[in-house]
Order: sequence, then structure tokens, then C-alpha cells
Amino acid sequence: MSLDAIDSLPKVGNRKNSDSFSDEKANDTKDVILTEEPFVDKEGKIYNGSESSVGDVYEDVRAMDLGADGKERPIETANDWSLRLISLEEGLSFYLAGKIADFLSPSRTIRLFLFGLFACGSYPWVYPALAFRPQTVYVSQLFLQTAAFILGKIMEEVLPGPLNSRLRTSDTPFWRFINPGRFNIKEHVGIVIMSAAATHGALAINIFAADDLFYDVTLNPAVAIFTLLGSQLLGYGLGGMMRGFLVYPTSMVFPNLMPTIQMFDVLHRGHNNKLQKKRVKFFWTLFIVIFFWQWIPEYFAPLLTGLSIFCLARKNSPWVTRIFGGAAGNEGLGLFSFCFDWNYVGSGGSAYGALFQPLVTQLSLYMGVLLCIISFTIAYANNNWNAQNFPFLSQLLFFENGTQYDQNLILNDDFTLNEDKLAIVGLPWYTASQTIAKIGTSLSFGATITHIIIWNGKQLWNSLLEARELAFEQAGTVEDAHYEKMKVYDEVPFWWYTAMFVASMAISMATNYTGSSELPWWAFFVAVGFAAIFLPIISALYAILCFVPNTEDIGRMLGAALVPGKPRANMYFTLYAYNSTEQGRSMTRDLKMGQYIKLPPRVTFTMQCLGAVIGALLNYLIMKIVISSNREILLSVQGTNVWSGAAIQSFNSDAISWGALAKQLYTPSGRYGIVPMSILIGLVIPIPFWLLHRRWPRAHFDSVITPMVCVQIGYYSGGINSSAFMTFLLCITSQYYVRRYHPRWFRKYNFLVSAALDGGTEVMVFVYSFAVGGAGGRVVDFPNWALNPVGNPDYCKRLT
Repeated sequence: MSLDAIDSLPKVGNRKNSDSFSDEKANDTKDVILTEEPFVDKEGKIYNGSESSVGDVYEDVRAMDLGADGKERPIETANDWSLRLISLEEGLSFYLAGKIADFLSPSRTIRLFLFGLFACGSYPWVYPALAFRPQTVYVSQLFLQTAAFILGKIMEEVLPGPLNSRLRTSDTPFWRFINPGRFNIKEHVGIVIMSAAATHGALAINIFAADDLFYDVTLNPAVAIFTLLGSQLLGYGLGGMMRGFLVYPTSMVFPNLMPTIQMFDVLHRGHNNKLQKKRVKFFWTLFIVIFFWQWIPEYFAPLLTGLSIFCLARKNSPWVTRIFGGAAGNEGLGLFSFCFDWNYVGSGGSAYGALFQPLVTQLSLYMGVLLCIISFTIAYANNNWNAQNFPFLSQLLFFENGTQYDQNLILNDDFTLNEDKLAIVGLPWYTASQTIAKIGTSLSFGATITHIIIWNGKQLWNSLLEARELAFEQAGTVEDAHYEKMKVYDEVPFWWYTAMFVASMAISMATNYTGSSELPWWAFFVAVGFAAIFLPIISALYAILCFVPNTEDIGRMLGAALVPGKPRANMYFTLYAYNSTEQGRSMTRDLKMGQYIKLPPRVTFTMQCLGAVIGALLNYLIMKIVISSNREILLSVQGTNVWSGAAIQSFNSDAISWGALAKQLYTPSGRYGIVPMSILIGLVIPIPFWLLHRRWPRAHFDSVITPMVCVQIGYYSGGINSSAFMTFLLCITSQYYVRRYHPRWFRKYNFLVSAALDGGTEVMVFVYSFAVGGAGGRVVDFPNWALNPVGNPDYCKRLT
């Protein structure tokens, strides 16, 4: 590209749709200055733009990485995360030979839309299959990234285009649309965002599954699909309208995006850089190794999912099973078990991950886990809530004698409560562990409100003011290096998200009545209002601390108070109150990814909407297939190591206890009255730590994240529980030892390790699920042997 051509390109700051420009040599330019802004390090030392920003995040060291002592300093502040871990390349101005130009990789290409549609047609088949596993596993963006990159590189070679050496064409806009050359980072992130939107969990699937399994209700497919669409896009509209203060500011870091962003860097940037070549080799080596390793604990040797010395020593002790067993679903607490299955040790695509979640968040998590072990054990030993009549861990409802509760015995034909039948049958019981888990969730909700006000209230308020100034185009708008680089693109108008929000409400209102949800129109609006109020709190904690407060039970409580005696109405109220916040949180995360990578906002918007629509169709289809082929397993207490109905059982049990029996079970004098009262108790819990911090500011009382501590009191309430000890050891190694004493290795490789391990594992799970795991309709069990015993995989006594 000539200097005259460079002069003709649009300059940074013009809101033009300039993403069609491309220069293959741009990313290989060595002497690039990314910013002229001064940089002030933690110790107050000032660097000018050229000193601080020559090179990129894959360089061995830059001035901004060093402290006053000349040594690399740990990643600590939001600016550290934003500038030292994430590249400012792509879609910003470079100074090259005294000239300024925008080197923008094209994002609107046929490859983006073709493979985006292919991904949306493939990946949603995985989510429902994983949702019916004994431990919920998520389809992470790292898996989507890997598959997208491999197929994108194939399309780069097979599609004709002006830069394809084998299938070269004339250099026209049409052929550049077909194949503009190298499969670039913007196409890649667009595909990932689209496929992530298609695979993100839809709570409506739980409703349809519960209807089928427990109520013998089969919803009309068209009504079900439109219910999915309305409930998914509702949260997107809310998240988009709040993006000004939940996405744009630097303080909204989203720590769990770091492995994803660094993986993009490794795959697309700086391949002429010596260190980057080492990182690429390191990533793919680890990726391949974990892919082959995962077959051992997942299929050939399940004992490695939870190797317990205590279980091997005392195979016939029920108490050893309860405390030390954990390799099977709902088996035990897995204390001191060694888990060698990254499927459970790693992030699994969720918010939590030992290699990227901040140390203070994880330490609070494990404080809660310790309380969980103590409280579960004491409650069962003391026979609280008749604990010994029921399994130690279970999500089902029970009669007092320990048999499974038949909810149909207390319901009318329209699934409303029949109080005469209830008087004969009696009230159901939860296991003690499930009760404690609900208490922890209520405590956490109250603590979340107080925590965000006293610790992050000022930060959130300032972000809100910045968003207000941005909306009215006043001076002093958002100050973020990545956001500034996004100004070359046309922004998504606010009314687009508003229109999506209104249309989604209209669809949801229509399906509420056509699907006989029994949820009144006014209660629907209350549910949406609940989501709008709590989305900023939830997304802010997620973005800052990598902690996701759970509002699902709180939604149920509110629904029970507004629409008593109707379990199905309660499920739908929970759908719109809770699922909308989850979808909004997911959208803000993906919008931040787009901002970090410099993807045009309108491309991000399009990809998210298309992905949500296509995913809704296919999620429903695969859910029907899984239920029809595994009905008896999904209704059993423990299930198998492949399939489990624990999540659906828990969802239905909550709908019955709250939707039909809230007045009998949860009033102050009721059997479980402590559960709603715990919200009020939770409001007070953060205050002592705040007061102690004000009195002794160096004692780290501000590091105690009380909502996290509280919610983890129910950490072991279900699923495979053998991984917590190994995850804790990994957390201390990565987030304390390596981060503090080897900060350069941490910056260059830590998040890459997380990306490689998670990505390789999830590719393996995808292959496994369809090859032998039953997602394709047939389970192929591996023969029993020493590392794959009959019964519990860890040799503990089977109790259910």
C-alpha cells in the first residue's frame, strides 16, 4: 500500500463504516506506536507514549510492564488488565513512516456468515446434551474459537479470491467479499459471538423438559420456539440498553475473557515475533495433549475423576462416602479427592476458573466451600430437617419416610394446588443439603445488594454518569483506550436495542397465553422489571470480580408471592426474572469482547441476534431427543456418569415448593421459613467487614467477598464434587505464587494455559458426546476394570 493510498484512508475519530479496508502487512509492522497518551505506573512513574507502547502484548517486556525497581510488576489494576494483557491493534491508527492510517481487517465477509450459520447449526446440539450431564458443563467460547479457527483457515484456502495463490481472481469488491485473504481476527470473533449466542443456556429448555418429565405436558413446537426467542432476546435488549456503563468503561474488565482474548492474539497476531511463535507452539502442544489425556478420566478410567485415598481405605463406610466420595453424581463432598479430569477442574466455560478468576474471589469461594462441608455434615449428623430419612445429596422432593414425592397427588388437572389433596398427602421434604444451599443463596442475594453499594457503589455510579454523558454526547465521555479505538465505526443506535426489547416483550406476552403458562400479564411485567433492576448489579460484579450472583431462587420467591399456588406460572416468572439477567450478562460480556478485538458494533449486534434465533430452534430439538431416549435415567436420583436429570429435578422441585406450596413451607412459621428470612440476614453480613476495613485498612477485610462466601455454602449440593481440592491447589499456584513471583510468565502464558486446557477438553467432550456418550442417541460403555469399577468410580460405597 502506497503512502498516497494511506493518506486516502479514513482517520480515527470518524464514525464511518471503514472495516472493509485491509492490509496484510499491517500487523507485521515492527515500529508501531499504538498511543501517544502518557502512562503512569502503579508507583507514579510517568512514561510517554512511545516508551510505554512500542510493541504489543506478546512482546517480552515493555516499559509499562515494569515497576520503579525495573522488574516486571504483577497484574493488579483494571488498567493493567486492559493495557498489559490486551492488544490495542485492529481498527486503530498507526504511525508509520510519519503517516497515519487505519489498517482494518474486514469483518463483513461471506466466510463470516457462512461459517457463522454452520456453527449455529452445529454447536447448539452440544448444549442440551451437556445440560443433562451429572455436572453441568458449558460450551465455552474457547471450544467455539478452536473450531471456528480450523474451519476458517480451511475456507481461506478453498474459496477463490484476489489473494488466494491457488484460486486467484480479479481484485473486485465481490471477490474480496468472498475471500479477502487471510482468515482474520474480526471474522473469527464475529463467528465466536454468533455461535456463543446460539449455545448460551436457555432456561426455557428446563421448563419444557420439566413439563415433559413431570407433568406429561408437550407444548406446541411453535409456541415453545417463540417462547425461547422471546425469553432469550429480552435480556439482549436490556443488556444493550445498559452497555454504556456495563461495557464501555475500563473498570468493566470481565476477567474470564482473558483466555479468549489471548487465544485470539496467539492465532492471529505477531507471527513474525519470536516470543509469539513460542506461545503459538506452546498453545497447540498443550491443546493436543489435553485432548488425548481427557479420554482417560472421561471414558477409560473414571477413577481419575476423583481419586480418594479414604474411599480406597474404607470402601464400605457410608460416612466415608458422604465426606470423601465425589466422583459420581450426588455421591459425597469429595474432600481431599484428587481430580485429574480438566472437565471439572477447569472453568468449563463458566465464570469460575482457577487460572483467571481473581485470587480474592477464589479465596472467598473456598471460605464458603469450607462452611459448606461443615454445615452439610453437622446437619446430617444432627438429623436436622429429618436429614437421615433422605439421601445425603439430592435435588428431588421426598415424603417423610424417604420415598420420592409424587407432585401429581396434590395438583388439579390444570396443575394448580388442590388443598384438600394436600391435607391427605402431606407436605414434601427437601434433603438437608438442598435446604442449606437455598439458605446460602438467600444470604448471598441480600449480601450482594449491600456489597455492591458499600464496595462498588461509587464505581458503578461513575460509570452510569459516564454513560449518561455519552448518550447525550457531552464532553467527558467514557475514558477507555479500547473504546476510543472503536470510534471509527458506526455505533448501534439506542433505539435498536429498545425495539428488540419491546418486540421480545410482545412475543413473550403472546406465548404466555397461547402456551397456558398461567402467568398473569401484570406479573410478567414485574418479572421484567426485576431483571432490569438487578442486571446492572449482576453484570457489574461479573465484570469486576468474576462473580455471578444467583437470582434464580429470589425470582421464585417473588413469583410465589405474586402468583401463589401455580407451579407452572412460577417457572415462567423465573424464566423472565432470572433468564433475562443471564442473557443480558452474556450480551455485555460479548459486547466487551467485541470492544477488546475492535469488531464493528453493528456486526456484533447482528451476530448476537442471528445466533440467538438459530440456537433457539436447535436447542429445542436436541432437548426432545435427549429426553425421549433417556427418560428413566433423567428421573432417577443418581443417574449415570453420562446422563443425569439433577438440574431438571431441582428446577421442578423448586417450582412445586415455591409455586404451589410457598404459603405452607416458607412463611416464618413454615418448615423452611429460614430460607426467605435469610435475605434480610444477608443484607447485614457485609457491614462488619466494611467497618473492620475502615478501622484496620491494611488487614485485607476488603478482600472478603461476602456474597461469594454465602452462595458457596451450598457448593456441594449436587453433581460431581471431586474437583474442588485440585482447583484450590491450582488457584494458589497460579493466582498467588506465579502471579506474584513470576509475573512475566503469568502475563505471557497463564491465560494461554487456561485457553489451551479448556479448549482441548471441550473439543474432546464434543467428540466424546457424539461418539460414545449418547448425544447421538447411543451410549457405548467402556468395559469395567480396576480404573472403571462397577458402582461409584472411586470405590466408595454406593448409597442410593
